[in-house]
Amino acid sequence: MTTYIGLLRGINLAGNKMVAMAELRDLVTKLGFSDVKTLLQSGNVVFRGSPKAPAKVENQLEAALEKRLGMSVECHVRTADEWRAVTAANPFLAEAKKDPGHLLVTCFKAPLNKANVKALQAAIAAMSGPEILHADGRHLYMVFPDGVGNSKAGRIIDKKLAARGTARNWNTVTKLAALTQGG
Repeated sequence: MTTYIGLLRGINLAGNKMVAMAELRDLVTKLGFSDVKTLLQSGNVVFRGSPKAPAKVENQLEAALEKRLGMSVECHVRTADEWRAVTAANPFLAEAKKDPGHLLVTCFKAPLNKANVKALQAAIAAMSGPEILHADGRHLYMVFPDGVGNSKAGRIIDKKLAARGTARNWNTVTKLAALTQGG
């Protein structure tokens, strides 16, 4: 059995795309997965199933959400091993320890284009933004010293990277890692 982490993008934000976590657990269970757990109300789900490529599980979840709930929701799936690698690769250990709520990890479906990452860094520098970032394959680690809500950089990430991802703060990243123990 493989343990997966599913991250749903853009649900339960400002009253949009509302999904109850009990309904999400039921949906994932009906897809044939087991040991389904959710974390918070922001679309974090941990579950176990037969080994499949995470991209196939993403497609399966997205199709089920569309069919059952009538909404298009982008899903990002990682195996427990991939998630452990994400946590181990954190280049901002001091920031994670000091202020884990202001360190975000954004997951993308494909590796980030290095030129686009440099363009994002240049745009942040041009705005005199305090944010720092590091891209690693399909993951972007970003520190928002003044908070995401106060950041001008937060509004340009998807555009500059030419990719859409879903972000979780370091507190959530580590809680999800804890839920995968033994997986």
